[in-house]
Amino acid sequence: MNQLPTDKPNLLLVDDDVTFCSVLKPALEKRNFQVTVANDVDTAMKLAEQTEPEYAVIDLRIGFDSGLEMVKKLISLDDNTQIVMLTGFASIATAVEAIKLGAIHYLTKPANADEIVSALYKNEGDASVAISDNPLSVKRLEWEHLQKVLMQHDGNISAAARALNMHRRTLQRKLEKRPVKE
Repeated sequence: MNQLPTDKPNLLLVDDDVTFCSVLKPALEKRNFQVTVANDVDTAMKLAEQTEPEYAVIDLRIGFDSGLEMVKKLISLDDNTQIVMLTGFASIATAVEAIKLGAIHYLTKPANADEIVSALYKNEGDASVAISDNPLSVKRLEWEHLQKVLMQHDGNISAAARALNMHRRTLQRKLEKRPVKE
């Protein structure tokens, strides 16, 4: 499936939330991107091989799959792809891993199209970002620790639960909750 040449850069949008994609796709197209949407990792990889996207917006959780794996796969196809990781379940551990794997930015949902486009074009860090005067809450620290241990066990919930000396279902319930806002 060859695409017709266009002046618009290819952008791959990968998120299992169909409604979110149906809203974000036209918003990104209005901002001069040719957008291809996938709602699962397998479809996303097939589309990436066909369209060779210059840009990608990837959700951290794609069904039961990890968007981090998607970042890794996209970078292995083309290490010049500008990738923004988008998530409703932000943690320090996943942000660090996303950047290490090749994402250029990490945004928390809700993020609008302008914020996403700005992140896609932002290749350098910002030393003027404000540093909080308040430490993280105990609940947030717990959630961050669970995320860190989960990352150390390659996303394997059973292995992470054993390492935490916690029942697997308890860990799953804690991970399903959105992190406490600071």
